[in-house]
Amino acid sequence: VRQAAFECLVSIASTYYEKLQPYMQNIFTVTSKAVKEDKEPVALQAIEFWSAICDEEIEIQEEITSGYSGDSEVPYFQFIKKALTYLVPLLLETMTKQEEDQDVDEDVWNLSMAGGTCLGLVARTVEDDIVPLVMPFIQDNIVKPDWRCREAATYAFGSILEGPSLEKLAPLVNAALGFLLNALKDENSSVKDTTAWTLGRIFEFLHGPGVDKSVITTESLPHILSCLLESLKDTPNVAERTCGALYFLAQGYEEMRGQPSPLSPFYQQIVEGLIHTADREDASDSRLRFSAYETLNEVVRCSTEETATIVMQLMPIIMQKLDSTFQMQVVSSDDREKQGEVQALLCGVLQVIIQKLSAAESTKVTVIQFADQIMGLFLKVFACRSATVHEEAMLAIGAVAYATGSQFEKYMSEFYRYLEMGLQNYEEYQVCAITVGVVGDICRALEEKVLPYCDGIMTQLLKDLSSNQLHRSVKPPIFSCFGDIALAIGEHFEKYLMYALPMLQGAAEVTAQQALQDPEMIDYNNQLRTGILEAYSGILQGFKATKPDLMLQSGTHVLQFIETIYRDEDRDEVVSKAAVGVLGDLADTLGTPAAGMFRQITFYKDFLDMVQMMDDAPLKETAAWAMATINRILST
Repeated sequence: VRQAAFECLVSIASTYYEKLQPYMQNIFTVTSKAVKEDKEPVALQAIEFWSAICDEEIEIQEEITSGYSGDSEVPYFQFIKKALTYLVPLLLETMTKQEEDQDVDEDVWNLSMAGGTCLGLVARTVEDDIVPLVMPFIQDNIVKPDWRCREAATYAFGSILEGPSLEKLAPLVNAALGFLLNALKDENSSVKDTTAWTLGRIFEFLHGPGVDKSVITTESLPHILSCLLESLKDTPNVAERTCGALYFLAQGYEEMRGQPSPLSPFYQQIVEGLIHTADREDASDSRLRFSAYETLNEVVRCSTEETATIVMQLMPIIMQKLDSTFQMQVVSSDDREKQGEVQALLCGVLQVIIQKLSAAESTKVTVIQFADQIMGLFLKVFACRSATVHEEAMLAIGAVAYATGSQFEKYMSEFYRYLEMGLQNYEEYQVCAITVGVVGDICRALEEKVLPYCDGIMTQLLKDLSSNQLHRSVKPPIFSCFGDIALAIGEHFEKYLMYALPMLQGAAEVTAQQALQDPEMIDYNNQLRTGILEAYSGILQGFKATKPDLMLQSGTHVLQFIETIYRDEDRDEVVSKAAVGVLGDLADTLGTPAAGMFRQITFYKDFLDMVQMMDDAPLKETAAWAMATINRILST
């Protein structure tokens, strides 16, 4: 009963924050008593109450700083700030109540973890004010013989790294970094696990392009990397946390833009260390293999010109690993699942490598050189039925299409049936959505050469749109895909117009009719509008050269649709950008015959003027082009 009562309090905190003030003193008394004395399920809910208050106050602060007040003026009572000197010691006390081996069990949720999570939310709520309240606890406990004290101190330090300012945290982190790197060799596994997690948090929040002065220097980097690479050899859970730390360390160097990266001298070691980790016999324990490959992906993304050769050499190594998965013994459903998991991860790595190498002409040749073998592997992967593998292989094929351009045509006859299967996959709708995206990639790569496959693709896309079984999130990308197809095949899209236009008009009317309160539906409505506008844009541009008149009858409808968007305050910037583009496309494609339509309406002037007042430079440019294009047809 007590647990259920606290669960109700948590719901009240999330729903009726503005009504809580008169009760807070009593709530603090009962929650702190529960945390200290009651059974764990009850104590967990008592902590959850304070986490819910943090969530509310963080949201209120974000609204205040963004200048958005919405319809309701929710008061900001600063409950956390007022309770801080009592709340923080209470949370710190829970953090020493760990269970043995909690670092190994992924699903465990206990007092110490709930306390640390809540402390992290408190840090985000009160920012700098948390630091003086937590530092004495860290200093008192970090070197105690009891592992629980050391782990709790490390966990507390890691928990307060998001929220407080760089000025407040940087001196503390600089002083603690050497100590933490040493603690990766602590005798206790839980301490090592939490230490690696804390290092990951340091690299995530105090290092990278958005940070004025990174806590990592060229002097400290070699020692940091040597400690992390050594820690990759530890137990699976510690190694997994270390992968996370390496991930954020690499991510901080992602935007070097042509400058030499401080990681370059160690790049080969990092890549080898991660591959070795993914190959470990015990890599299936915890999520080690997944983390090692995810981190390898990030390391590939942040490679620079100096390390391009290593990425090129990595490609055949990963291909070889993917090839060897077909020799895995598959007897049970567990074996099948493991094979699928490894294949999905390796397809993911190949996708990232292909994208990275395709970004520069000098390295794109490697992708083209291996394209036949890679496509052969991906087609073999499709033959092993599994949804996650299909997703990853499909995305990777999209990357191959981008790299090989019109040469991708030679793979279409064999690949097409898998493309069709993906478009028919209503059950695993993410596979269907990704396949729709890949159709777009293929259209951009093949242009008119995609024509022989268009009847089949369009038939399936129209079926998808009419289906009640398919998840609604796939429908906006399908409309965008109409635009990609029209842009690729130009005047040949004419035969699909009689099917595509009613679908577009029907969907446009639906988006205009909905009066929406629910943020999720507002978001979906915006996605749907963007998809419809991208379709119109592609169709208009596709017909511009030879058959502009085909869209003349639809012009008025398109303008009415854009007017409803203009009058809707819930439209987002992506929709505004797409709508502005279509206004320009309409005038540009239809030319003088469209002048009458534009004379009958005036909203477009206000819309384009308003957009030009915005802060977005590319959007302003599009608006200026649209205005100039409309003015040109009005003056002829």
